[in-house]
Amino acid sequence: MKLQFNRHYLVLAHTLFLAELAIAFIIKTGFIRYTFGDYLVVILLYAILRGCTNLNVRASAFAVLGIAYGIEFLQLTKFLAYFNLQDNQTATLIFGSTFEFGDLIAYTLGIMTVLLIEKHLQFKNEVTSSEFH
Repeated sequence: MKLQFNRHYLVLAHTLFLAELAIAFIIKTGFIRYTFGDYLVVILLYAILRGCTNLNVRASAFAVLGIAYGIEFLQLTKFLAYFNLQDNQTATLIFGSTFEFGDLIAYTLGIMTVLLIEKHLQFKNEVTSSEFH
């Protein structure tokens, strides 16, 4: 894996980051805050990874899904307390504090969305390329 910057992915990441901030600070409860925010966060992480590395679509998607699942399963432990961060609002916001099976579904749906969009864009590029030959 090499560092390689892609402006399109980084613009997407920046936009998603602003959306996540808005969700975190404006919406305090409900579907948008908890489920949709989790759906978007994996897309955000994917955009960051693709924007900063030369990893391919599949490797990036599965790396992000692994990270998201790993953090979610860490919530089954007292890992924030281990680092004395249980009362830290930022740590709780980033890492969460309770395991939710629904979060795993949101992460999976987010990565499935990424893979479908990437597949669509690849197909569209192939069709466009073949029209010029």
